[in-house]
Amino acid sequence: MESLTGPTPSISVRLFGSFEVRRDGVALTAADMGGCKPRHILEILLLNLGTPVSKTRLIDLLWGAAASDGSVATLESYISGIRRAIQPGQTKTGPLRTANSGYVLDPTLVDLDLFRFRGLVRDAGELPPDEAYPLLLEALDICAEPLLGFELASDWAEEARSRHAAEKVALQIFAAETAASLDKPDDAVNLVQAAIRAEPLNERAWTVLVTSYEQAGLPAEGLAAYDRCRRLFDRDLGCAPGPALQEAHLRLLRQRAESNSELSEVLAALLFLGERLNGPKGRQLPPAESRRMHENAGRVLDSFLQRVRAAV
Repeated sequence: MESLTGPTPSISVRLFGSFEVRRDGVALTAADMGGCKPRHILEILLLNLGTPVSKTRLIDLLWGAAASDGSVATLESYISGIRRAIQPGQTKTGPLRTANSGYVLDPTLVDLDLFRFRGLVRDAGELPPDEAYPLLLEALDICAEPLLGFELASDWAEEARSRHAAEKVALQIFAAETAASLDKPDDAVNLVQAAIRAEPLNERAWTVLVTSYEQAGLPAEGLAAYDRCRRLFDRDLGCAPGPALQEAHLRLLRQRAESNSELSEVLAALLFLGERLNGPKGRQLPPAESRRMHENAGRVLDSFLQRVRAAV
């Protein structure tokens, strides 16, 4: 019987964490499908849910250079075993179909956690932040455990994990940006720190982290995060953070200086000298006034540096 919204899935599958296939509420084992190779076939088709995978492609992924003249017959035998396990008595109407000299799983008859994950992210991208945020958190909950973590020795599984890792980082950053837009800077910091652990050179993630500390009124933490980013970029990329991060850094310096008159004077002096070094901008000062401000900036910095040296 079909539901009001479409066909009822014949099987539910989990690819995050421990692999699990359930049919009519009963868990199926690899042995039920005929062993490890049939499970691999099913996993590959699940990773391509709704898209046909040719027999040639399946044989290449499963056997590679070790494929033989009998590989097609072996593959077809494995497919028969999978069908018996996941759709008994439904050879032509079950989720596993023959298509384009290969095989495809019907997405309307398979409840797959990876498919739900991507659907939530896609839907969230079309909604306002307050409606998108819970969907993003739900998607992150679905992918809390590794994708295909049990298939450690398969190249095709490693490729799938790499693709998903990039998807997850993008999701974490998107969720952090959404949290920040909803005035939840603490949530944003926690979310984006996970993205940075996965991709330490992701500038978008560092920008969200620094600006979230700024939003939370934590300039010291934001300045420390910027310094970590600056040193990391210099060491691994040989460059400085981009304009957005540099602007956030300057705002944090000003925010920190507001509570300390001495730091405020030092920052003002540095900004004045920086403008002079970078060439004339904006209103031109009379020579005498410019010279006076330059000397005053020098005295402020000299006095500050002397106190720093004395304290070390």
